[in-house]
Amino acid sequence: MSQGSDRPYHEPVMVREVVELFRPLTEGVIVDATFGGGGHARAILDSLAHGVEVLGIDRDPDALNEAFSHDRLSVVRGNFGELDVIVSEAGYGTIAGVLFDFGVSSHQLDDPQRGFSYRKDGPLDMRMGPDANQDADSLVNGADHPTLSSIITRYADEKFARRIASAIIAARPIATTGELAEIIKSAIPAAARRKGGHPATKTFQAIRIAVNEELEAVEHGVCAALDLLAPGGRCVAISYHSLEDRIVKRAFRRGAGRIDVGRLPVEPDVTLIELTRRPTWPSEEEVLANPRARSARLRAVEKVA
Repeated sequence: MSQGSDRPYHEPVMVREVVELFRPLTEGVIVDATFGGGGHARAILDSLAHGVEVLGIDRDPDALNEAFSHDRLSVVRGNFGELDVIVSEAGYGTIAGVLFDFGVSSHQLDDPQRGFSYRKDGPLDMRMGPDANQDADSLVNGADHPTLSSIITRYADEKFARRIASAIIAARPIATTGELAEIIKSAIPAAARRKGGHPATKTFQAIRIAVNEELEAVEHGVCAALDLLAPGGRCVAISYHSLEDRIVKRAFRRGAGRIDVGRLPVEPDVTLIELTRRPTWPSEEEVLANPRARSARLRAVEKVA
């Protein structure tokens, strides 16, 4: 629990599905590359054979401060984009499994001081950890129009990106998430504001992804995970954004030999078996209990022996 609250630090998504995918593993280390509040790690340790250990990784010191104690668990601070370095420094060669649960944690969203949410006024931060090269303040108040517009277009597919970028630049300096949310809202035509959710949702997401260089970390982390897996090892990835999922899907399909080689006489190098040829979605019951799980999609592969 966090800060004396009865609310969990982070509500883990699709725990049952994750545990079942890892259940065939009887020994070795499973890397929980996005430890968060440790919900997935705890379920894995409680459910799998005693020969399985967990190495938890998180770039957020707050998450590691909430880590539970277990004789088969070790936790380290780091960015999963550097998974190969972290695993090597922890003393492991190959690993039995890797879990990625991308995106932002419940705690990060709920704490106004972290600056992730447009619903609660707070500083323009959005850093998932102190290793980030910039915060949201430096991007919002320092980036030029082409850079801001490109970020909002690329990471949010926001058709009003140029208008939003112009409004942000005109309103500088911007101090808080509440100010930023109102500026974004004012830049979007009234008719468009009446559709969908909060008009600032996509732009906040785009800024967060850029601040934390999330897609670069996903690309590097997933590729490193697949290289590190021992024969029979498994990688499970939960994505919340189409760009994350696209990176995972391509890496998994490439390893499984499901690549388009056109008319070239190329024999694909099959190193993976897809355990989920299509993404698995959370159950209706889980979404009702935890609405933030709604956009989650899970993919999994096994390393060929």
